Amino acid sequence: MHTPDKLFSLADLTVGTTCRISSVELHGLLRRRVLDLGMVPGTQVECIRKSPVGDPIAFRVRNTTIALRSNDASLIKVYPT
Repeated sequence: MHTPDKLFSLADLTVGTTCRISSVELHGLLRRRVLDLGMVPGTQVECIRKSPVGDPIAFRVRNTTIALRSNDASLIKVYPT
């Protein structure tokens, strides 16, 4: 798997930006849920919408829209595509 030099979090993405997941640093049930939804390392993710106050953030993952709180999104590390 590709090991990028520059990692950032899903919460840092601007609308319309795509990236690939490097690691999921969530724990417990939320980690299991996110992985079950297809947010696994190597998967392409696109930020499609942010609420006016920045929480939640909507992402497109494998043709599905997933909304995450920004503090949860900050625990998913990504790299540019």
